[in-house]
Amino acid sequence: MKEISYEELRELQDDSYELIDIRDEGMTLYGMIPGAINIYIEDLENSEKLKAIPKDKKIVFYCEVGRLSLAIDTERECFKNRECYSLTDGYIGYVRSNLKKDIDIAEKKEKAEKSIQKKFRKKIFSKFARACKTYQLIEEGDYIAVCISGGKDSMLMAKLFQEIKRHRKVNFDLTFLVMDPGYNEENRALIESNAKMLGIPITVFESTIFDTVDQIEKSPCYLCARMRRGYLYSKAKELGCNKIALGHHYDDVIETILMGMIHGAQIQTMMPKLHSTNFEGMELIRPLYLVRESDICAWRDYNELNFLQCACHFTETCTTCHEDGTTSSKRLETKKLIAELKKTNPYIESNIFKSMENVQLDTVIEYKKDGVRHNFLDEYK
Repeated sequence: MKEISYEELRELQDDSYELIDIRDEGMTLYGMIPGAINIYIEDLENSEKLKAIPKDKKIVFYCEVGRLSLAIDTERECFKNRECYSLTDGYIGYVRSNLKKDIDIAEKKEKAEKSIQKKFRKKIFSKFARACKTYQLIEEGDYIAVCISGGKDSMLMAKLFQEIKRHRKVNFDLTFLVMDPGYNEENRALIESNAKMLGIPITVFESTIFDTVDQIEKSPCYLCARMRRGYLYSKAKELGCNKIALGHHYDDVIETILMGMIHGAQIQTMMPKLHSTNFEGMELIRPLYLVRESDICAWRDYNELNFLQCACHFTETCTTCHEDGTTSSKRLETKKLIAELKKTNPYIESNIFKSMENVQLDTVIEYKKDGVRHNFLDEYK
């Protein structure tokens, strides 16, 4: 397979090639190169989309870092008489190349803010504000550490906090906290560049988490997620904060509910807020609790912003990590299950969400409260 860089690709005429993103749907949610079509690598052999591409067009495949696409066997029948290339450094290379562009920062920041105030007000800002009010996430005198991983969710959350603070309905303070657990130079530069472009005054502190989990063979992402949260709590408390805000959204919530049942044999949800068990006086809040991931993606694409799925060095060799420590494959499996169920029940997502608000204890055989098991036979007469 021949390689082509993104700089070389930009010099070609748009109608001379077709750009194919071979990553799974879970990965493409974090962004795609404009104009690309998505055909998962395992579906290439029998893809109708691939068959529909004219034979005289060059095909340029890309994955996350350029390794899977480079390994595609172009000797297969589906690639016969086609000129195929692998995009050097994949999607990450494309994102990094945008750092070199001259950008009007003031214009970019203004567009992002206006889009929150107008175009996405109903779908994003209003739901953010409703979650804050419904679950009492922001209270008088709070000092909130808005934790930014560098992804689409946390960056948008930071802008929403800036917007709600501008309304001055509650007096509270913010610090925008970024932990560097051992990012490579380019990934850290991307986070800093996006923060600057969006007008987010970040506070960066460093840890050695990546070095610690690097030697862990089993569930390194789970351990990494747990350690990151501990470090964030610790730093936030050191700065005088009483809360940390994480960027989990509505889809994370319903997927977690279903995953708990399917993979964990338990009924539980991702709570909108909870007290820390290890850091006295600290709380965790999730103000994107009612915001849909599709709307976050729409905001990102409208503002032509680029984020990485995960800025850790495991991304170079592994694309399965998720910020809560679960694997992308389980998340994607659950997303697909929900999408399939939605074909016959358009209310499936809201029903899953509301099921955690309508638990009928009289019909539950056994449940746990504060670590103590309660069985229906305890009160059955």
